[in-house]
Amino acid sequence: MIKILDLNFLDTSETIGAFLVECEKEGPILFECGPHSSIHQLRSEIEKYGYKLSDIKHLFLTHIHFDHAGAAWELAKNGTKIYVHPKGVKHLIDPTRLYNSAARIYGDKMELLWGKMESISAEMLHSTQHKEIFKFNDFSIQAFHTPGHASHHIAWKIGNLAIVGDVAGCKIDGGPIMPPCPPPDINIEEWLESIELLLSLNLNEIYLTHFGNIQNVEEHMQILKSQLWNWANFIKLHFEKQTNQKELISLFTNFVGQQMVSEGVTNSELLNKYEKANPPWMSVAGLLRYWQIRLQI
Repeated sequence: MIKILDLNFLDTSETIGAFLVECEKEGPILFECGPHSSIHQLRSEIEKYGYKLSDIKHLFLTHIHFDHAGAAWELAKNGTKIYVHPKGVKHLIDPTRLYNSAARIYGDKMELLWGKMESISAEMLHSTQHKEIFKFNDFSIQAFHTPGHASHHIAWKIGNLAIVGDVAGCKIDGGPIMPPCPPPDINIEEWLESIELLLSLNLNEIYLTHFGNIQNVEEHMQILKSQLWNWANFIKLHFEKQTNQKELISLFTNFVGQQMVSEGVTNSELLNKYEKANPPWMSVAGLLRYWQIRLQI
């Protein structure tokens, strides 16, 4: 039912994905669209199934981070309705704050990594409520607000499967499960609640933007919970020691590298995929901010 579109981010396969669902009446429905820097690949992947980008009338976003939603504005210009969390709407209408925040992190690499970001008119955006249901002729889609990775995160349930963005972490080509923890609004407690919510849905399969489908959902989620606390507590220890951020990035990168090796990952190509999908330094920044807020320091 769900077709995985590989957006070949930075010429690297299985790093960022989008998902296509065919609907007899509405035409192809898209989940995620990736960054605008990969719009050519998105267009090519859609064309493999006999469609054009302009055939997409519905785009469901898990959240508004650039690697998931950066190209949404171009689809909206082609007449695509964009379904997004209420907290994400204003940032898609006026992406200035979103773009400038990212630019402070990525600097002169913004264009290379993410491409352009333009505004989307309000009438092309749907502010999606928790548990809201969208009915199509042969299936329905239900939204579940799943904060933790981002306050504006949604998982989309279709039957007994779901497209879950980043709330279920990253797992690439049989590698280990890694929780992406970028700034600014990582919240461990909310994330764990969102994991429990997804588990309560008794899903047979989930789809990760980074990357692909998972069938052993219960086992996957339990490992993710453990890994999430594992990473958070590593950063907490060094936060309390007042380790400077530059040194902490080096320590955490080595820590994650050792975890990869312990999971049997030594292939440089796979390591490169994880680096592009979920760079360790981003999680240092996100988890440091979490502990600063959590400990009120």
